[in-house]
This record gives sequence, structure tokens and C-alpha cells, in this order.
Amino acid sequence: MPKKYALITGASSGIGLELANSFASDKINLILVARSLNKLENLKLELFKFDIDIVVIQLDLSEIGSGKKLYNIINELGLKVEYLINNAGYGSYGKFSGQDLPNMLSMINLNILALTELTYYYLNEMKEQNSGYIMNVASTAAFQAGPLMAVYYATKAFVLSFTEAIANEISDTNINIIALCPGPTKSNFIERANLGEANIFKYLTSPSSKQVAEYGYNALLNNNIVAIEGILNKILAFSNRFITRKMSVSIVRKLQDGRTK
Repeated sequence: MPKKYALITGASSGIGLELANSFASDKINLILVARSLNKLENLKLELFKFDIDIVVIQLDLSEIGSGKKLYNIINELGLKVEYLINNAGYGSYGKFSGQDLPNMLSMINLNILALTELTYYYLNEMKEQNSGYIMNVASTAAFQAGPLMAVYYATKAFVLSFTEAIANEISDTNINIIALCPGPTKSNFIERANLGEANIFKYLTSPSSKQVAEYGYNALLNNNIVAIEGILNKILAFSNRFITRKMSVSIVRKLQDGRTK
């Protein structure tokens, strides 16, 4: 019987890195994917103590067709993926009209297209075995529009809707699929998105990447479908049921503001 692996994208830092630790501590073999080979190799060295197989793959999933490319590489290696963790993603802060268009298109490719490709290929494999786990990392941003991060919020809304729909379609199988929806988290995401001075980090307490990863890992095993980390994040996510969309967008703008006038 072939060994089973957890495939984690965006595994070199933040939530992805901590998810790798969660799987490794349960003796689950790993396929770790990210752009930085050096970071992946360092993580591999750290995880050797768990006595598991660890495969690292350097790949930029923001490039068109990279999902299929990754799938082919893993097939050529003869590895069986039991857990698919679509964690790779990034955001960009600022008014839409002033953003760099190629960067926004790369964000869409990574946050949506690669995630969709990998979900398609591995879900069909899992259906053949009638077993498997998929985690798509969305965000509390998925629950409303996000001025000053318009494209990022929209990509996460896709991830949430997409995941919920598939969860319904496979409800008669033994496959678990969930959308992990963290709120603001202490990770390199903040630096890459240029979010450091946004009001949201002044008003809300951010959990560590490890806290979010452990919460998400347990939610995956318990098949929670939509997993929102933190009580305050749950309240904020579901408050949209009681206010108008216009009011929701205004609140997000106030939380996001701080850098862009």
C-alpha cells in the first residue's frame, strides 16, 4: 500500500509552515511547496525529527498552469496525496485604480486558479478511493467586500463559495473539504500586503500563525466545512446578516484605512 502524503502549498512560512508542523507531529508524510527552495529545505531539516518522508518542490503557483504542473510533478514521483492543503495566497493593499495590474492578476492566478486546478485533480482522485481531505484557506475577508484590498477580498469570497458548494456535492462521500477562514494573523502576509499601519491591526488582536494552523488542522479532521478562527472573527463574519451591505463595506473601509487617504 503506497504511503500517503499531505500536500501543503505556501508551506515556507506563516500558516502553511505551522500546518506542516501539525501534520508532521501526527506522523503524516509531507509534500511542501513554495517559491523559496532555501526556506523549504530549512523547514525539511526542522521536521526530520518526526521521522517522516518529506518532499520539497520549488514552484511559483501564481503562474498560469502551475496547478497542473505541480500535479504532474507529484504523479511522476509516484506520491499519493491524502490531504490537499491549498494555503498559498497573498494580498495587496491600496486603492484598486492605483495598484499594479500584473501583480493583481498574479494574485488571482494564485488565490483562485491554482487552488481550483489542484482541487479538481485531487478531488477526482479522492473520489476514486472515497477518502481524503481538502482544506482551502479563505479568510474572514470572504464575507464582505473589502475597500483598499478589493481584489484580495474578492478572491477569498470565491474560495469560500467554491468550497461550500463542493462540500454539498460530496456530502455522500467520505471526503472532507473545509474553508479555513482566519482573520488578521501575525504572519508574513502583513508585510507582503503592506498592511502594517492599517487600522485593523490597531483595533483587533491577531492570533499567531500557529494558533490558526492548529485550529484549522482540528477543523479539517472534524469536517467543519466553514471554520472561522476566533470568537470575535465569528461575530464579525456573521454580523453581515444584520446590517446592510453598504454599512458593511463602510465598516471594512474604516478598519482597512490608515495608510491610504
